[in-house]
Amino acid sequence: METVGQKVDPQLKARIDSESDATYSSARLWDDGIIPPQHTRRYLGLGLNAAMGGRNQVKPGDTKYGVFRM
Repeated sequence: METVGQKVDPQLKARIDSESDATYSSARLWDDGIIPPQHTRRYLGLGLNAAMGGRNQVKPGDTKYGVFRM
């Protein structure tokens, strides 16, 4: 990792490596968490079941809040 012929600080490289880990962002609640590989089919099934249900329809004006984003 070099920029314009200059060596990068080893502490900076270590910090970037540690903050690039998936558990770093999940620990700070920046995402919805990590799904263990053995649970992916179950979570995918739950998501598809919820998407195919068709009963959860929100009519315009029913909600009093905006769009939530992270």
